[in-house]
Amino acid sequence: MDSPETAATRERVDLKNLTEEELVAFLAGIGKERFRAGQILRWIYQRGVCDFDAMSDLSKELREELKSRAFISDWTPEAVEQSSDGTRKYLFRLADGETVEAVRIPMEGERATLCISSQVGCAMGCTFCLTGSFGLVRNLSAGEIVNQVCAAVKDGPVNNIVLMGMGEPLHNLDNVVRALQILYAPQGFAFSVRKVTLSTSGLVPQMEELGRRIRVNLAVSLNATTDAVRDVLMPVNRRWPLEKLMAACRDFPLQPRQRITFEYILIRDVNDSLADAKRLVKLLHGVKAKVNLIPYNEHEGSDFRAPAEETIEAFQTHLLDRNIVAIRRAGKGQDISAACGQLKGRLEELRSVGSEE
Repeated sequence: MDSPETAATRERVDLKNLTEEELVAFLAGIGKERFRAGQILRWIYQRGVCDFDAMSDLSKELREELKSRAFISDWTPEAVEQSSDGTRKYLFRLADGETVEAVRIPMEGERATLCISSQVGCAMGCTFCLTGSFGLVRNLSAGEIVNQVCAAVKDGPVNNIVLMGMGEPLHNLDNVVRALQILYAPQGFAFSVRKVTLSTSGLVPQMEELGRRIRVNLAVSLNATTDAVRDVLMPVNRRWPLEKLMAACRDFPLQPRQRITFEYILIRDVNDSLADAKRLVKLLHGVKAKVNLIPYNEHEGSDFRAPAEETIEAFQTHLLDRNIVAIRRAGKGQDISAACGQLKGRLEELRSVGSEE
């Protein structure tokens, strides 16, 4: 981050933490017109301006008033790793010293998808996930979620956003909903709902609340076809097992052409058998679904391994032959710390070693 939080900024409001309606209310509180909110949002999100003095269509009086009551946070990554395939991983140091990661993934042409975090660490404890080994430290604010996007667009346009980074988005539901409202704001980034996907490990009550509060593409991290295996891989399953999870998926409100994405990390000799593929077909019955097959991304300290190539192909073919959209996610960033938590873990380890020397 360019400037650490100080006692002065803590007394003021970070405008990146405000939805459009909250910004309107903030301005009304100082006697300013509603349309000023649109002007400010355009400066912040469309032009990337975080200096009130540069907002030339605002009066000098208003700019001075804003400087006394508010500020606009602006992030610069502490570390960036660039892969040979164009994948770029950012590590951000937060005002309280904690860190989060975001990953910019190149698509066809000039397009890019940005994977962002919603928490520092994660409480879900999934055994295949490095982030889960850190435990949950705290939720990110709406502004901290949005700032990952603001920082990444400095490197070029972002076409799609996926909340699939560090943390469980539905465990931070209020701030995530507010962040989505900010990202969707027509005067700001104006992201289409079709371009934003939220991934959950399966917090059933929060899935239901999400469907009531805001529209977003839903992705469910499934990763197993029996409760026995999912209980081990994803402890959340002990609270909301597959029967309850799939019922919530069937009830989740979808637009006519919308599908729920089921993320399925294929782990050798754990969940990659043909029997698993057959059970997956049965689980998805009655759900408008597509499946992302993700070969396990091996990392130091984990005993899990990626499946053999022929096993992946057999699994995918079984789904495709039964008219289930099954996409194998292309591996990106294999030559950098691309999996969630890898860059954070490596840099924190280096810091620890450095402090001992």
